[in-house]
Amino acid sequence: MGCGKTTAGKRLANKLGWPFIDLDDLIEEQSGKTIAELFEKNGETIFRELEKKALHSTFDLKHAVISTGGGAPCFFDNMEQMNRNGNTVYIELPPKVLADRLRGAKNQRPLIKGKTDEELLNFITDALEKRSPYYKKAKTTVDGVSLTAESILMAVNLI
Repeated sequence: MGCGKTTAGKRLANKLGWPFIDLDDLIEEQSGKTIAELFEKNGETIFRELEKKALHSTFDLKHAVISTGGGAPCFFDNMEQMNRNGNTVYIELPPKVLADRLRGAKNQRPLIKGKTDEELLNFITDALEKRSPYYKKAKTTVDGVSLTAESILMAVNLI
């Protein structure tokens, strides 16, 4: 959440000449509802089921760059499935940097909506603590501070 997955993913896909898929956009397309509506009306459990279904629908693609939401690797066997079906990259950033990046987007993101700046930083710190074991299962970890499409390509040995 806020690490640059979409921005870097689009640049990476463009450099490779592959399609870019934002998993949240795919979920919205498949469900006919926004992510915020899904969380609000159906709750996180139903959202995570839809997320898993959308993620698995991408596994038949041979060449694509897929940006998942920050929680996707942490539910079911999603991380293991992603590793089996492609290159996985964890874009690592400190909590303070993530909080600074997300401060202006709090109302668009259901899990951080309405949080004060201090609550946001605490939420991100706690979330990273819980999610880190899943993220660290990615095949590659890159520094999000100096993130470029080229640094990802180099990290996953595509250039």
